[in-house]
Amino acid sequence: MKKLFILVIFFGIVTSCEDVIDVELNDAPPRLVVEANLNVWEDGSNSAAVRLTTTAPFFDNDVPFVTDASITVTDENGIVYPFNYTQDGVYVSSIALQLNIEYKLTILYKEETYTATETLYTVSPLEFVEQRDDGGFTGEDIELKAFFTDPAGEQNFYFFEGLSERGDVLDVYKDEFFDGNTIFGYYLVEDLAPPDEVQFNIYGVSEAYYNFMFILLQQTGGGGGPFETQPATVRGNIINETNPDNYPLGYFRVSEVSTLNYTVQ
Repeated sequence: MKKLFILVIFFGIVTSCEDVIDVELNDAPPRLVVEANLNVWEDGSNSAAVRLTTTAPFFDNDVPFVTDASITVTDENGIVYPFNYTQDGVYVSSIALQLNIEYKLTILYKEETYTATETLYTVSPLEFVEQRDDGGFTGEDIELKAFFTDPAGEQNFYFFEGLSERGDVLDVYKDEFFDGNTIFGYYLVEDLAPPDEVQFNIYGVSEAYYNFMFILLQQTGGGGGPFETQPATVRGNIINETNPDNYPLGYFRVSEVSTLNYTVQ
């Protein structure tokens, strides 16, 4: 009886603490979020895509896509490439990217003009993948390393992706400590098993983009995507020429890309 009495008191205390607490958060005006990527692949093909969304209240699970913006990229020779809207906030175009050519992104949205300028950064090709079956903290996980060789005597910065249905891994590297050597991008996710397919991509990027993504990935944990909700504002290279105080979030990147597909053994 004594034990039963104590249990009754315990559950009474627990249930009495189940009060609903309303948290009031201040809503800031929505800002434009830009994910603008121009890529040239190893086979010479190009891709140009700009994804536009806006910020949303903290507890809002819906992504507010921007569908009514006007977007162009202009190269330093004056050639203008318009972008066409597809779906989910994504606008696409076809651009024959060239080395040593400056590209200017222009976005017109809600009577304000957003711009950014970048050049094409080259990248070393991915060469091979090394697999270990005793990796991770448990010593029982599959870990993969995708290797590439950094050019000697040059300052280089890289953005790395490991993508599969099991999960994505994003990272950035600078060659300060491995200039001219062979280095790898590291991929480790839970439940990776044969015959899972993993796609590795490595992009040549600017030092500014490296710094931007380094801070962003530290905040988001390096998985899920760099343009998710961040605990603090990270400014990119895009400015609002009409109203500088209404600055956007995101980045305009122009890269050469090396890709390598691997089947887990």
